[in-house]
Amino acid sequence: MTHQTIGERDSVLTSEDLAALRENLHEQQLFRQEQLRQFATYSSSRADDRRRQSDAAQIEVGIKLAASARMVLADVEAALARMDSGDYGVCHLCRRTVERHRLLIVPQARYCGRCQQVREAGR
Repeated sequence: MTHQTIGERDSVLTSEDLAALRENLHEQQLFRQEQLRQFATYSSSRADDRRRQSDAAQIEVGIKLAASARMVLADVEAALARMDSGDYGVCHLCRRTVERHRLLIVPQARYCGRCQQVREAGR
């Protein structure tokens, strides 16, 4: 039996972790797909009402919410594809392992914590 330090053990994803993460991502995928269906239904059923409305801010909020849902759905689907290809949990920038605790919080994360901070600082 090999001895691992706490830090090493905390960075390794177990098969149970991967199964739970896959389930979480799948649930997020279904939620976002349903959310987009509701936006589309609302949009088409409310088209006449919207023409009569003068509240452009409400329309803009709906458009932004739908765009956000599409972005999250794309991230979730990309994470599921990485799982299928065996690239899940590898940082897109430095190619190091994305921290286990990070993936458990943000399962669709593409970057390790360090690279994510660098990306955010550059904005």
